[in-house]
Amino acid sequence: MNESIQKYFEDFDAEYRLICERLQELITAAIPEAEAKIWHGHPVWFDAGNPIVGISKLKGCIRLLFWSGQSFGEAELQNEGKFRAAEKRYSSPDQVDPEAVLRWCVKAFEIQWDYKNIVKRKGVLEPLKGIKNETT
Repeated sequence: MNESIQKYFEDFDAEYRLICERLQELITAAIPEAEAKIWHGHPVWFDAGNPIVGISKLKGCIRLLFWSGQSFGEAELQNEGKFRAAEKRYSSPDQVDPEAVLRWCVKAFEIQWDYKNIVKRKGVLEPLKGIKNETT
């Protein structure tokens, strides 16, 4: 496990730490080629500099966020924010469905909006890969 990501999980209570460690394990198994690091204070996995999946602690839960998740066609993921992100929230380790998380991680690598260049494009989000007939 990435040392900075492991340190991020250390301060959590045991239950939240288990959720995070399980999610990290599944993400790494599904997309081992992704670069993992702490970004804006949270563990995030990247494909060629583009953020694709992250884990964060919110009040009362752990959030698994997929930057392009609204394009996955997955009913279990809830829309988040004004762009194309979607999330799943967990309050106990037994809520983590390994098959679903693995499936979502594969989609995160295959289906991407270009968040890497969103500032340069002044908030305009463009398809990067695996997206057809969708607009911002």
